[in-house]
Amino acid sequence: MAAPTRRNYPTLKLERSLFRCGAERMAGLDEVGRGAWAGPLVAAAVVLPVANPGLGGALRGVRDSKLMTPKQRTQAGLEIRRVCLAWAVGWAGPEEVDEIGPLKASRLAMMRALDRLPLEVDHLLLDYLLLPDCATPQTALPHGDRLVLSIAAASVLAKVWRDEQMALLDRSFPGYAFAQHKGYGTELHRRSLKALGPCPIHRLSYHPVAEAARNAGDRICASPPRN
Repeated sequence: MAAPTRRNYPTLKLERSLFRCGAERMAGLDEVGRGAWAGPLVAAAVVLPVANPGLGGALRGVRDSKLMTPKQRTQAGLEIRRVCLAWAVGWAGPEEVDEIGPLKASRLAMMRALDRLPLEVDHLLLDYLLLPDCATPQTALPHGDRLVLSIAAASVLAKVWRDEQMALLDRSFPGYAFAQHKGYGTELHRRSLKALGPCPIHRLSYHPVAEAARNAGDRICASPPRN
């Protein structure tokens, strides 16, 4: 795979423009897992020290988490946590995604991440979504995780945290290979659903899972399967 150019990387242009206009603490937010068939939908909020002239260099490798390898995300996550002013994650469980839908669940997870931040922020930077229940000034951009460093950093932290949770859930529900596909709709996941039926962390409102539940009948896993 060809090495990415700097055009593929987000910048601090928006953050520093807002800083010059009086915003001192901006929280970048992003979510991961909206399209997954199983597991939580996770959002992260991160506050970067945008006035630090060395910040761009320290986070030089950070970009949209979907464009990074697991090793790159892990390394970047460590560096983000080292240099940021604050960070937090929030999540919506599978039953909440089923009840309110993935869009509202995304906003719920973001609000929970904001609630867990240990400091107040004066501007939010988001990928696509605005948070109508939050009074804090907001800027939402299409492809924000590819343009704005704070949003990209949030996408990395959310992805790393969620992947760690899916690896833990893989131990509780062996046979589904959650540590490999992280709950997304791969062929491996489809085969395990067909063989075992859904388990408690599956999203029953998603069509492939609902179909597997209908076909499984009494075989639906209500507790972790035994080896």
